[in-house]
Amino acid sequence: MKNIAYILILFGLYFHGVAQQTPASKQTEPITIEGATAHLGNGEVIENSLIMFEDGKITFVGDSKMKIARKGKVIDATGKHVYPGFIAPAKTLGLVEVNAVRASDDQDEIGDLIPHVRSLIAYNAESKVVESMRPNGVLLGQIAPSGGRISGTSSIVQFDAWNWEDAAIKVDDGVHLNWPRSFRQGRWWMGEERGYQPNKDYAEQTDAVTSFMKNALAYGKSQPKEVNPAFAAMQRIFEGNQKLYVYADGEKEIIDAVNTLKDNGAKEVVLVGGYHAYKITDFLKKNNIPVLVQFTHNLPVFDDDDYDLPYKLPKLLVDAGLLVGLQNNEASNFQTRNLPFYAGQVGQQGLDKEKALQLITGNSAKILGIDADYGTLETGKSATLFVSEGDALDMRGNQLTHAFIDGRDISLETHQTELWKRYMGKYEGK
Repeated sequence: MKNIAYILILFGLYFHGVAQQTPASKQTEPITIEGATAHLGNGEVIENSLIMFEDGKITFVGDSKMKIARKGKVIDATGKHVYPGFIAPAKTLGLVEVNAVRASDDQDEIGDLIPHVRSLIAYNAESKVVESMRPNGVLLGQIAPSGGRISGTSSIVQFDAWNWEDAAIKVDDGVHLNWPRSFRQGRWWMGEERGYQPNKDYAEQTDAVTSFMKNALAYGKSQPKEVNPAFAAMQRIFEGNQKLYVYADGEKEIIDAVNTLKDNGAKEVVLVGGYHAYKITDFLKKNNIPVLVQFTHNLPVFDDDDYDLPYKLPKLLVDAGLLVGLQNNEASNFQTRNLPFYAGQVGQQGLDKEKALQLITGNSAKILGIDADYGTLETGKSATLFVSEGDALDMRGNQLTHAFIDGRDISLETHQTELWKRYMGKYEGK
């Protein structure tokens, strides 16, 4: 019995040491942030701003010179910057902690066409990777499944919660579909030539998607005696209450995907990836397709691509008049904390800095359908924002002093900040 007691004590001490920061309590008093340069997330900037919020909602955004009574706790942010919380779309955050540990990996379920599988109920609100997003201002995310042809259904969460129920801000917002590739890398282990080869199964794979869409649409119009969970999960797509996120990069794949999905009942389609979307912007505009474009810290895919295509791709799409958000689906989850720096890099490719900011705030909120409450600093919206010492799109200036989610003053401490303080103390003493 004593040995068991000792083991329990050790486990308790271990989990106490590795536990996530306790989620912040509900806002109880008004908060005023005064003097900061406010980047509103809609392209506008207020140099000497006054922002007030209470009960989790923004009650005032304007110039600090205005004669208006300050309420509650006043934060002097003179010389600093205020931003809306950054949004990370199309990520498996909270679904996988360590890729090599199968027990911590819930990002991919068994099955190929499984729109009825909900990622939200597998979301781990105490993930250390999720916790590490907050010190860089990434406060919201779309938790999306991966794998298979239709991976499942995503939900949108905030990153300071006790559990998935607390975290959810938009439940089951969309279904995620990986469109087949017309070309694929040669599988050398199967005797195929290296490099890109035509996908001989492309027609068969696209026909399977088309058939599924047609059957799901027919299912919704009939009165089936038996419930088909997969077909039932697609009905909100046909009703326009859910978005269909299609992952595709090549011109042919994008055109085939959009035409097929639109022709078979999908009301709102969002393109994720879109590596060659800049070549068919007129087609995307005609079909009203927003793009969650790939992150910028990447190399060109093909030999004849411009060397800087990944860096300037978001700007090309914005300049063409598309609604564009920024995501890093193909990067590891921990790299999502670099989302503001990807936007900052787009700002160095000629895109106006405030438009670059919109890629991870206002634009992403519109694409995900949460812009009524999040994405910009406006009266009546959620007080999900943060204060930074400097330019939050530059890693030298991105140093948060305060962060709020729905008005709650959240902790900026993480496992990484604890290690930083520990080892900085060690070496500063020498």
